[in-house]
Amino acid sequence: MKKFFEWVEIPATDFQRAVNFYNAVFQLDLKTMDCGSEKMAFFPNGEGAISLAPNFLPSRNGVLVSIGTGDFLDETIERIKDLGGEIIRPKTKIEAEGRGYFATFIDSEGNQLGLYGNK
Repeated sequence: MKKFFEWVEIPATDFQRAVNFYNAVFQLDLKTMDCGSEKMAFFPNGEGAISLAPNFLPSRNGVLVSIGTGDFLDETIERIKDLGGEIIRPKTKIEAEGRGYFATFIDSEGNQLGLYGNK
């Protein structure tokens, strides 16, 4: 089976603030594209983008997209807090054996997202 999720877009109201937030939290160098009324900053490996587009608004409600942190969940949580994000659910052990930990946060734009980590 191919990957289940082909594309994820995270809405932004302040494009550069969102790009800066994700670059710093996840230690990325997102490539951006400006298409006039729309802008995108692409995540590594082609799985999605931060998107600024008319009528595409950040939300704490709706689908929850989670980002993998590998062995760096604690460090990622600290960077989110340092950069003005809000931790909604702290690091929590997943009850299923061998599934690791999760947390949820609010990004610089007001979107709720999840984190998954091994430890």
